[in-house]
Amino acid sequence: MTRRSLFENRLLPYLLIAPQMAIVLVFFYWPAAQAVFQSLLRQDPFGLHTAFVWFENFRTVLTDPFYLNALRVTAFFSGAVILLAMSSGLLLAVTADKQIRGAGIYKTLLIWPYAVAPAVAAALWLFIFHPTIGMLGRTLIRGGVAWDYTLNGTHAMILVILAAAWKQVSYNFIFFLAGLQSISRSVLEAAAVDGAGSRQRFWRVVFPLLSPTTFFLLIVNVIYAFFDTFGVVHALTRGGPGKATETLIYKLWTDGVINLDLGGSSAQSVILLLVVITLTAVQFKYIEGRVVY
Repeated sequence: MTRRSLFENRLLPYLLIAPQMAIVLVFFYWPAAQAVFQSLLRQDPFGLHTAFVWFENFRTVLTDPFYLNALRVTAFFSGAVILLAMSSGLLLAVTADKQIRGAGIYKTLLIWPYAVAPAVAAALWLFIFHPTIGMLGRTLIRGGVAWDYTLNGTHAMILVILAAAWKQVSYNFIFFLAGLQSISRSVLEAAAVDGAGSRQRFWRVVFPLLSPTTFFLLIVNVIYAFFDTFGVVHALTRGGPGKATETLIYKLWTDGVINLDLGGSSAQSVILLLVVITLTAVQFKYIEGRVVY
């Protein structure tokens, strides 16, 4: 017999969820609505004159060559960060799932980078790859490589990709390790009895069973690469050199905070939100069907 809890006061359930709903409305829906409304306005930097221009800000943004460059940079940067962060997290999780000496310490150390702030993570990589004070940067120069991420756009892109991916590896590692530990050992033993090697067991048994975790992490990493990498780019390159590392989120901040283009930056925020929503919807439509639950 199933017992159910009944509330005599019908207002009580709504009072219990009211604080959380208030937080969501104030800090999520209200700013989003303000951004949409602001994207339809054109305002001078001093806020003395405002004009309703409909979709003129969107037309200006989408025809701006600098914005189109930021779109291309973001596509390459996000794809590289997602691929590197997820593959590294999976590789480390597979290694940690084995019976090795000191596995507890190994797992703890791998989780630590997730607690590091993006700006701090960027500073750590700065001390490694800086051409003057960085250990690896000076080594590359001594080895004949003209390494200088402050002048070379390719070097700057490599650095921000490494720093942003390193920051996210720990998050992916935790979920991949949990997914691996949830797989029944009897399934792997049955595959081994059937003659499957370690590589075949991973790709034909383990990885398909990890598909729900992989699908979840893919969505999370897309959101991370588009939004949460601002601190890394700002601390390392500030979008340079020559806008080689200027992503959409960084250009949005530059136009809104530095250039005081409130209407244009609001239009960029709406476009960025629509891009991420579209990518998420595409993943649910075309990838979720292949997930094995």
